[in-house]
Amino acid sequence: MTRDTTAREPDLAVSIRQASKHFGERAIFERLDLTIRRREFVALLGASGSGKTTLLRTLLDLDSLDAGEGFVATPRAAVFQEPRLIPSQRVWQNVLMGVPRTSRARELAIATLAEVGLTRHVDAWPATLSGGEAQRVALARALIRDPALLLLDEPFAALDALTRLRMQDLVRQLVARHGPGVLLVTHDVEEAVRLASRIVVLRDARLTLDVTVSDAAGQRDSSHPEGAALRDRLYAELGVRRTAISPSAVAA
Repeated sequence: MTRDTTAREPDLAVSIRQASKHFGERAIFERLDLTIRRREFVALLGASGSGKTTLLRTLLDLDSLDAGEGFVATPRAAVFQEPRLIPSQRVWQNVLMGVPRTSRARELAIATLAEVGLTRHVDAWPATLSGGEAQRVALARALIRDPALLLLDEPFAALDALTRLRMQDLVRQLVARHGPGVLLVTHDVEEAVRLASRIVVLRDARLTLDVTVSDAAGQRDSSHPEGAALRDRLYAELGVRRTAISPSAVAA
């Protein structure tokens, strides 16, 4: 995929058209169109195995398209479910992985760690961090690149419920401050509604739904009629009857 979109449309983070990807005879996605602008937070919902991560990998050039075309702004960065820290490197050194080392590199790493609340852990070893702290390091490693596109592949899935909520709040604050386009891959409807300005659903190899989420309309509040209606629509699109879902199943 072509990477430099600046000359075409400065606020464009992703634009893919008629994109298709197959594994053997199986279509992962087919004739897919997706546009994401900078400062737009898009959540990609879908069941396990629906192709969400494969789509994200194509945006990172880790997989190639079989057909279609696309433009992805640079730089871009990703945070995955696992922090993927290097045990033999201290926290500040992990933040700088892949970043050119200059005389101000450590200073920049410390400033970025302060943004994610890890000032006291600058010289710590990864093994001493909690799961939430390790994900904050991974987030700092992404943000230090000042990405035009931030790709999040279920980054909160391995965290406990309280830490997950805190990390979601932190990501929302940092995205608002830095202004990248964001694609969050998740299977969690509540997480998507809580964070995203748009939600798209990948089902049966196609994007079957693309909806805007409005704070003003009360859609983030599950007790508000608009919020309940949005959740019903998303669950229905995913092939799930919301009335049959127990709280434990939603959190799973």
